[in-house]
Order: sequence, then structure tokens, then C-alpha cells
Amino acid sequence: MDEKLNEEDVKRLLSNPTGDTRAEIAGKIASQHQGLSDGQRKLAEDIFRLMVRDAEVRVREALSRQLKENPIVPHDVALALARDVEDVSLPMLQFSEALTDEDLIEIVHSQSPEKQVAVAGRHHVSASVADALVDTGNEEAVATLVSNEGAELTETILTHVVDRYGESETVGSALVERKALPITVAERLMAKVSENLRQHLMARKDLSPEAIASMMIQARELAVLGLSSSENDVVQLVDHLYRVGRLTPSIMLRAVCMGDMVFFEVALAKLARIKVENCRTLIHDAGKRGFEALFEKASLPKAFFAAMRAAIDVSYEMEYDGGPNDRERFSRRMIERILTQYGDLGVEFENDDLEYLLAKMNQLPSTVLGD
Repeated sequence: MDEKLNEEDVKRLLSNPTGDTRAEIAGKIASQHQGLSDGQRKLAEDIFRLMVRDAEVRVREALSRQLKENPIVPHDVALALARDVEDVSLPMLQFSEALTDEDLIEIVHSQSPEKQVAVAGRHHVSASVADALVDTGNEEAVATLVSNEGAELTETILTHVVDRYGESETVGSALVERKALPITVAERLMAKVSENLRQHLMARKDLSPEAIASMMIQARELAVLGLSSSENDVVQLVDHLYRVGRLTPSIMLRAVCMGDMVFFEVALAKLARIKVENCRTLIHDAGKRGFEALFEKASLPKAFFAAMRAAIDVSYEMEYDGGPNDRERFSRRMIERILTQYGDLGVEFENDDLEYLLAKMNQLPSTVLGD
């Protein structure tokens, strides 16, 4: 085509009977759109408006491919192409900045799953568009959205994703791989995955419901304790666990047996409804009355008192030494001290596995340990 657009170009486009020629001209005009004068651009835009009504899909497809990343394409042209058949619309839906959030939401709500996936893969997806995509029920689109680091995914949206698509391996994998996943969402995902796994295990005849429940609790609580990397993370995690009813005595004792005193302190402060700084003072009160009063204020089961007191004492005596299996040795020492404490109280346990201890402590009547 000549460098300058003129009336002859329009005539050639309208009069040439073959789709190939029209597609060729469509591509050329669209590719030159950014280098045109104002008058030439207006002429080109008039031609685009004729092209979007062309009966030949390949003409409209050529136009879409060339205009998909053109920032000054007329909005009406971009929208017409975005609402077209998939071969025409997908490039525009994935790349065109001429489309507004309102356009995208309308298309997500009213058009095909393939178009929803294209929108989910855009360089930037606003929170309002992301919310519309999650509501579609389109698993592939949601997995694409979650994998897209350019998508604005708020904690509320991610929570909705977990609640609605938590059983999806594709969406779950995308969530796990996401660079920034709020700690509360990660915990919720673990709970969802655990529940799905529990349902599968229930079908097995060689495992009792009690054994399955114990396995699920152990796996989930261990995973949850591995989520936090700072005290701020711990505070968020504890607040979340408290809200959803999963801040249990067992996860608190498990934390301190693993040497995670920060989690234990923050959790106990939450249950006792006092400041963490005050809680630390009471936990580490040399006279030990502070911890006893704190334990009662937190309304924890009395069967756990001796174990938690013993674990706190051991935490003063040893730390991780950096050698092989130091965490396991730390936990072993904790459990040995716990067994001693209960032995002194006349309570005997048959083995020293932490899961066994936790299960038995939950069964102990409070009268055994004194009121």
C-alpha cells in the first residue's frame, strides 16, 4: 500500500471482491495507524468501522491482530472486535488497552469461556474484573487469573477463590505458586485441602475415623505453623485461626514443642485478650504464678497445663544447636519433660509420640490434674 491513505484505498477496499485482498489491506492500514496525520487517522478509523462489519472473518481477524496493542484504536472498534467470534476477539480481549473495565465485565458475564480465559490473562486485571471472573465458575479462567501476577487479587477475592475452587487441583496449584499469598488465605487453602483429603481417606476400610481425623489435624497444624516468617505474620495467622475456630490447644502445644515460642505467646495473648508484651511477662514470670493465672484467663483445658508448663521450662534450657536434626532433638527433649510432668502427677502415657500425647490429653478429665 502507498505510504499515504487516500480515497483510492477506500475504493479498493470496498470494490475488491476477494477476502484475501481485504484482509491484506486491513492489516496494512491497521499497522500504519500510529504513524498517520490527524486527517489520515480519521480516514483509517472510518475504514476500520467498515472492516469490523466485513462478512469475512479473516478480514476482521487481520484487523484485530494489528490493532490489539494499539493504544489509540477507537473504543467502538475495539469493543466490536472484542464481542466478535473467538478468532477475532481473543487478541483484543487479552491485549487491548482501549477496553474499559466495564467492557470487560460485560463480556465476562455474557460471553464464552474462551473469552473469559483471555481476559484473565491480560497484562493487568483490576480487582473488579477479577471478581467478575471468579463468579463465572470457569475453572480454567480462574486458574489463569490466579497465575497472573498482574491481576489485582485482594484477600477477599482470594478467599472467595479458595472457598469456591479449593477442590480444583489446577486452581490450587496456581494459588500455591502465586508470589504473594496472604497468610490467612494460605491457611484457609490448607484447611480446604485437608477436608478434601479426609473425604478421600474416609472411603478406605483400613483406617478408623479417629485415625483419619488425627492424621488430618497433625498435617494441617504442622503446615500452618510453617507459614509464618515474622511476628507480624504470626499475629495475622493467630487472628485468622481465632476467627475461624482453629486456634486449638493442640496447635499451641505443637508450636512450643517445635520451639515456636512466638506463636505460643501471641496465641495465648489472643485467648486471654491481653497485649502480647503483658502475656510474655506473665508466661516468663519466675514465680510461675503468672503463667497459671494466664492459662486460666485463656480458658484452656486443664489437661494441657502440665504439658505447656513443662514445654516453657525446657525452652529456657535449650535452643536449636544448628546441627543435624536439631528440631527433632529439641522436640524429643520437650516430650520427655512433658512425660515426666504427667508422671509426677500420677498420669501414665503408653508411648511418647506427640500425636498420642495430644489425643490422650484431650481425653483427660480435669479432676485428674486438680481443680
